[in-house]
Amino acid sequence: MTREISPPPLKRRRLAPKDAESKAQSFRVFSWNINGVGAFLPPTTAKITTFFKQTNNSEARPVSPPKTTGQRTSNLLRAFLARHNWPEVLFLQELKIKHGDSKTLAALLTAINTPLNSSDIASEGRSYTLDAVLPRDKYNARGFQGRLYGVGTIIRKDFARNHVTQIRDVDWDLEGRVNIVELKKGPAENRPLALINIYAVNGTTAPYRSPETGKVAGTRHDHKLAFHTRLRDECLELEARGYDVVVAGDLNIARGILDGHPNLRTHPAQHCINRADFNAKFFGKEDNERANAYVTVNDEDEACLDAVDVFRAIHGTERRHTYHPRTANWGSSCDRVDLILVSKCLWEDGRVLNTGLLDSPQERGPSDHVPLWVELKGPGQEIIPARRTEPPDP
Repeated sequence: MTREISPPPLKRRRLAPKDAESKAQSFRVFSWNINGVGAFLPPTTAKITTFFKQTNNSEARPVSPPKTTGQRTSNLLRAFLARHNWPEVLFLQELKIKHGDSKTLAALLTAINTPLNSSDIASEGRSYTLDAVLPRDKYNARGFQGRLYGVGTIIRKDFARNHVTQIRDVDWDLEGRVNIVELKKGPAENRPLALINIYAVNGTTAPYRSPETGKVAGTRHDHKLAFHTRLRDECLELEARGYDVVVAGDLNIARGILDGHPNLRTHPAQHCINRADFNAKFFGKEDNERANAYVTVNDEDEACLDAVDVFRAIHGTERRHTYHPRTANWGSSCDRVDLILVSKCLWEDGRVLNTGLLDSPQERGPSDHVPLWVELKGPGQEIIPARRTEPPDP
């Protein structure tokens, strides 16, 4: 199959030969906006959200019950993990669980760890932990009785025991959008990793209220720009502490013309402002050119993470998309808004082995987003200097 090839990798990147890569320990991070946890729970614990009144917040959109074909809904996540050979990390976005709802969280954890059949033998390599960050902003997370937003971090138990230092939220996020996994530094010289699970703000003209007073303090567009700044600063602080960062999730941004089909959303104009702001704060000139990203003249004083969008770095100008609204026929209107970006040092050191999108109706299941993944050289693995090679096929 022919495909367009991106410009050459960044100059200092070092890649190991394919035979050496196959022998090196690696781990995978999957990310998936599931658009509500109800379809993944047993029927007795699933929350019904279909008939709630629509609010003025377009992020909290109701969904119809999924159509299943004999697969028990309580096993959808477990089946996904099994189908992809038990990945070490799975980030979920848009859980739509109310703050303090420990019963639903417990049901989700049980569903994740319930064996599919007699051959699905429970072990540390097939058992998972769950850490969730849920909305607690009483002024800005009120729709659907508080069942909106929320992120969940699922980690295989053996990986958590061997490599995770801590899992935490951040004090500047009250809407259940950010969860950070800090990994231990291994015996090799490479820097430890911080994995960041993100469900970014969707910009709209709806009012944003001060979490302290409840008074209107701009729009959700303004809140989105502030979220970009705080996330960038969190990543820069982690890098200053000695980490390389991996940001994965629903960023609610299509970076440029390659990422929207049939067209990139440009009206109202605030969407262009949001897009340019994101590209300026998270990516440098080289990555923005490779992604054909929408940018404006950057403020020279604006701090930049200078990260790498791994899908564009490996798959070039290939048009693949992650968000397929249920209101349109599959593939007729879609965007790449779910992203994985990494610190430039992590990319240049050859620790990003591969990435891809699972963009089929089967893989997205009941969601309107498809899963995506990245494979990384494992914690503590030694970097092997070697000749430049072509990126692996998708």
